[in-house]
Amino acid sequence: MNMVASFVTHRALDGGTYRLEGDLDLRAPCTSAAEVVAGGRLVEFTAGPAALGDDVAASLGIGAPDSELTFQKGTLRVHRSIEREARSGLVERPSLVVWRGERHALVTRLYGLDLAEVLGLLRSVRMSESEYGLALDPDPSAGSAFARPATVIKEIPGLGLLELSRRTKEHTAQLPPWKGVAVASGELFRDTLSDGSPFFVLSSTEIWATLVPLASTSVARVPELVGRLALRRTG
Repeated sequence: MNMVASFVTHRALDGGTYRLEGDLDLRAPCTSAAEVVAGGRLVEFTAGPAALGDDVAASLGIGAPDSELTFQKGTLRVHRSIEREARSGLVERPSLVVWRGERHALVTRLYGLDLAEVLGLLRSVRMSESEYGLALDPDPSAGSAFARPATVIKEIPGLGLLELSRRTKEHTAQLPPWKGVAVASGELFRDTLSDGSPFFVLSSTEIWATLVPLASTSVARVPELVGRLALRRTG
């Protein structure tokens, strides 16, 4: 039985918003990932629900933060940890950095920086929060910029893991040489991962999306299911 048609809007870390509409289950939250050149280094940020930082800390076995302060209208926590590479004996001291706002959180891991340097790096990528998600605004005068378009990652029950980003010229060169299937939001291509698992690419004038079906999803039904989903990017 089909669900009642619904829609949801998600904001990517580069400020773009994605509206998903259809009769699939769209209630699950999403995350957004972005690579930013900041402070002379490439930093990967991930944004998601407010509990994201706690979940990541728990998954890494990291306890209470070593530092906690108010920062950019939210709470910034810095967790210090020690990691030893078993074979080489090399010791690293990464920091798990978590910013938490009213509804959303931002997480990154940084190496070799003290608290003052962490704050300096974050000041070069100002954060803003809306009901749809977090966005970063890299400061060019501080040498900060997005390395590539941010992605939005969302699991859709009954379908799969969907990853959305703004389409670029580089994506055009990655399109399969065969013709895809026309669906509501563009052209859908089927391909195969290195392990033989199927995946799909959805391409439109605005959006580049990859879809990895869930184990329980009938691969033959993916075009029909994607056809019931309308995707639109704004901003």
